[in-house]
Amino acid sequence: MKRLPGASIWVALFWIITLFASFNAIAKSFTSESRGRMLYLYSLVSPEVFIGAKAIYQSVILLVLSIVAMLVYQVLFEMVIQDYFVFVISLVFGSTGIAIILSLLSTIASKAGKNFTLLAILGLPVLLPLLMVTTTLMKNAIDGIELSVQLKYIFVLLGLNGVSLALALVLFPYLWRE
Repeated sequence: MKRLPGASIWVALFWIITLFASFNAIAKSFTSESRGRMLYLYSLVSPEVFIGAKAIYQSVILLVLSIVAMLVYQVLFEMVIQDYFVFVISLVFGSTGIAIILSLLSTIASKAGKNFTLLAILGLPVLLPLLMVTTTLMKNAIDGIELSVQLKYIFVLLGLNGVSLALALVLFPYLWRE
């Protein structure tokens, strides 16, 4: 357990643990809300503001979980990170993207009878492109590949986060009406 064979296995295990932690942390974000509380919130704020605030809150929670997991990984596995800047970028934008996507999918699952299985079934295929880009970016940061090579992955990751947020802002008002 002191030394994993390579950076790719380290990164894959890290994001698998982060993914399962995010499903557990974010899955209950909408299902724990009562019908009366949702009606009250519906009368107070617009749906765009509500989903934006929920996504920011979930992003902060998932970012804290990811940082804790990264620190534990650093202690247990002694992985040497060559480029901390790109590593932190992949950690922040990967966690944010997962939180945005799972916030929207949690809404869909709560409207479908608070079914957590639906969240997992919808979440994994939707999160796959984000996870592929994030793991590549993080592995390249560990290997110390130049920033000029990494820029395309950073822009793709930013684009995926932007598209996810735009979808959440467009689709959530229809889901929230009930």
